[in-house]
Amino acid sequence: MPGMTHTLTAPCTYQEDIKKSRFAAYAAPVATIDDAMRFFAEHSDPEATHNCWAYRIGQEYRFNDDGEPGGTAGRPILQAIEGQDMDRVAVLVVRWYGGIKLGAGGLVRAYGGCAANCLRLGERTEIVDMAMVRCACGFGEMALLKSRLAQAGAAILQEDYNADGVTLTFTVPRVVLTELGVTAANITRGRSAWEVVL
Repeated sequence: MPGMTHTLTAPCTYQEDIKKSRFAAYAAPVATIDDAMRFFAEHSDPEATHNCWAYRIGQEYRFNDDGEPGGTAGRPILQAIEGQDMDRVAVLVVRWYGGIKLGAGGLVRAYGGCAANCLRLGERTEIVDMAMVRCACGFGEMALLKSRLAQAGAAILQEDYNADGVTLTFTVPRVVLTELGVTAANITRGRSAWEVVL
């Protein structure tokens, strides 16, 4: 059983001072790469020494060291995201240099630690893998089918009516897909033309 993936429900922040350098971490839920880049732009401080960041959105991820030695800032931030099974999240860690060099190991710990602490503080919610389904039924079966869909956590996106009845397009948690398909077939006596679109 793979671990459940989570995202943040709201932005969160965390600050700490490490050997006179101040680190501020900002994390937020993001749905697209544009959202992530906008978040970094809004929270970066042009007066700061470094604005380092990482995001993961499904299979898409990127990180940026912003002038810190390669692999000491952006990658540890990304590892903090992945280490907490987070997805659809952007994390920015801003550093104001305080005059004491931290060394590569110190930087990795500072950036990774700040990002991890920030994410730990955030409220999170499980990401449920949703499927999109098209399914037909007669007018007489529609009320019962809709009630079963609602019980399974489905959200109806579209209802297309024709002479024979209605075709429903809806999203539903992937884990209940097989069981719900059987239920729909039983209600419509095998005429549901159940089709998983996505």
